[in-house]
Amino acid sequence: MEFVNCINKTLTTNYLNQALIMESYNKVWRIFFAFSLAAIAVQQVICGVFKEAIMPPWPVIITGSMACIWIFSLVLFLANAAIIINANARAIAFYMGWVFLAMFIGFHLPYQIKNNLYSLGAWTNSLKLFAYSGGAFIVAASFPKKLGSAVNADCFVPMGRIFFGIMLIVFGIEHFVYPTFVAMLIPAWIPGQLFWTYFAGAALIGGGIGIALNIQLRIIASLVGIMIFLWFIMLHIPRAIADPYSDHGNEITSVFEALGFSGIAFLIAGTGKQRLFM
Repeated sequence: MEFVNCINKTLTTNYLNQALIMESYNKVWRIFFAFSLAAIAVQQVICGVFKEAIMPPWPVIITGSMACIWIFSLVLFLANAAIIINANARAIAFYMGWVFLAMFIGFHLPYQIKNNLYSLGAWTNSLKLFAYSGGAFIVAASFPKKLGSAVNADCFVPMGRIFFGIMLIVFGIEHFVYPTFVAMLIPAWIPGQLFWTYFAGAALIGGGIGIALNIQLRIIASLVGIMIFLWFIMLHIPRAIADPYSDHGNEITSVFEALGFSGIAFLIAGTGKQRLFM
């Protein structure tokens, strides 16, 4: 009996240690996600425009209003600051996911269907908000659930994975539809730009399918996170330094987005790891 108790105590200790390690990693990935959106909120105020990954150019009554830009950006900044400092963060991230989804359905979808139905590349920014919506659900579920909490974010993890996976799949397809344009984004010091264009496209499609369908989730999501983080360092930061002003700082926005999406991917990998300890 004493031997069994010793085994149980060891297993419990190992479980708690693993859980603490996972939570420490999750804090970093949540900061990646929240910092990216908080930075975009600040950028919107500085530039005086909605970034198109947040709002399309329609409806003008909203997108053309400085009051709307400032109010929305302030709320977005405060919400993500709360996630970073873990102040009622689980609920805030959960409701943020629904707000982003409502914005995607209510603003992005009508605008894109009317203006860009058959232009795959024009859907890029809308799909980023779609992925941020899914990422917010993933972020919410990554926080330990408190007793009495009315927010059951865990149920929406599969939906969050699907949203993020869809974005990856479409972005991967774009590498094959617009290979010349994508190859131009690869730094000149890297040889074989066209090869890496197709390779990255295949990796995005495979990663998106694996994440959406929960196939080898830990490995695939981790690889996707590493890939996007490498793009953050090797591609987006140098491009932002070279051209920080064009299109209201679009290259800088891409830096923040890459950081946020890598954080989402690593959090998804974490949800896969957590299943092993439960």
